[in-house]
Amino acid sequence: MRKALPESIRWPAVAAIVIAYAVLANYTNQSAQTGALGALVALAPIVLTVLTLMWRSAQRRYLPLLAALATGAAWLAWPLLTRHYDWLYWLEHESLQWALLLTFARTLIAGRQPLCTQFAEILHGPLTPAHVRYAHRVTIAWTVFFALMILTSTGLFFLQPVAVWSIFANFVFLPLVVLMFIAEYAVRKRVLPAMPHSSIMDAVHAFMQHSKSAPRR
Repeated sequence: MRKALPESIRWPAVAAIVIAYAVLANYTNQSAQTGALGALVALAPIVLTVLTLMWRSAQRRYLPLLAALATGAAWLAWPLLTRHYDWLYWLEHESLQWALLLTFARTLIAGRQPLCTQFAEILHGPLTPAHVRYAHRVTIAWTVFFALMILTSTGLFFLQPVAVWSIFANFVFLPLVVLMFIAEYAVRKRVLPAMPHSSIMDAVHAFMQHSKSAPRR
């Protein structure tokens, strides 16, 4: 069994990959002469995600067949992909935001436990009534935040040049997510001063633990 990389190496490596991809994706959106490169960069996350999901599933024996079919489809659609790769970037960005929105929003349905309440219980154990109410409101806040991000991204993509949208998607979206974490932390310290306060990384760990414990289909 392979040993996991230490967090002091893993997270900087992940950050470096994310930044490098954002820079490369933005470069392809700022230039009119990068059709083939833009298509390859835009397809990379899709290919990696599908391969990872297939490899982890019980159906991975079909992976060679899927790879062959996908390669053939990409070859047939290549002229279209090189002309309109910006749509792939937009669809990927929207899919990520919709996934995050629905992850939070579906836990607000009556009878379900809000997602931030689940995170708080992972980090702190049983919660006080005040903490439960606060976590419910934070779940609503994150749902509204991602809804606003979807509206902003869609508006920029269709109403502005793709170069403008690319700056938002690659260099503004993630910093806004970080700022949302920071703002929530500041509010939590003020609203729940007696509660032990967790960091952004604690929240990330809680999300990962939640994802691992969630039932698989």
